[in-house]
Amino acid sequence: MPTLKTRDGTDIFYKDWGTGQPIVFHHGWPLSADDWDAQMLFFLHQGYRVIAHDRRGHGRSTQTDTGNEMDTYAADVAELAVHLDLKDAIHVGHSTGGGEVARYVAKHGKGRVAKAVLIGAVPPIMVKSNTNPGGLPIEVFDGFRTAQAANRAQFFLDVASGPFYGFNREGAKVSEGAIRNWWRQGMMGGTKAHYDCIKAFSETDFTDDLKAIDVPVLIMHGDDDQIVPIADAALLSIKLVKHGTLKVYEGYPHGMCTTHPDVINQDLLAFFKS
Repeated sequence: MPTLKTRDGTDIFYKDWGTGQPIVFHHGWPLSADDWDAQMLFFLHQGYRVIAHDRRGHGRSTQTDTGNEMDTYAADVAELAVHLDLKDAIHVGHSTGGGEVARYVAKHGKGRVAKAVLIGAVPPIMVKSNTNPGGLPIEVFDGFRTAQAANRAQFFLDVASGPFYGFNREGAKVSEGAIRNWWRQGMMGGTKAHYDCIKAFSETDFTDDLKAIDVPVLIMHGDDDQIVPIADAALLSIKLVKHGTLKVYEGYPHGMCTTHPDVINQDLLAFFKS
């Protein structure tokens, strides 16, 4: 398996297919590069070079007990970009991966990044505070940690079969394969890294990162996202980026790249070509 060994000795697994302009896909918690299957194949066939990595602690990368926070995640991507000699790249991040994209592009991407996409992404910041009154209470994320520590396998199954894909909504077309694939990816990673990542995706403030990004940014969000509510995410992020476009998808869930790849892929392609 292709891997990059980072400066602290962590092995980062990655996929790198095709030629042409590179697209780098950044997955959500607690998943892996495999969550981008529908996008990787589509854009490979469109003539792009497609790249996706397993974040440290996730998937086939080292199950780290340290460095499971946004600065290190972004630094790992920076090392991967140098290793693969990525230039004029488009970075696409979903959920936690959207935070990773924002931090990487702002701090490491100058001269290497052409565009960025945030899909159902966690920026600017998820947790509620005096300065972010519309956020989710810390007790929500404490509940995630408690559930993971008590029975990670059941917790992941509950998330995948319910709110992540909107399968708990009346009339939803439930995919058992999507549920099992989500669970499979989650259980491949390390529980310590996943536990730490809850803090990383919920408490990291990306406000300054969003303001610093000077390339075009497409922000995509479903208005029925039960994991990252749109009102405290995309609707705030679009006000912070310099060159942003917002696309809201009526009734779409958090995992809309899997449930509606035909729509999402075409909108991504149009942005890439614009």
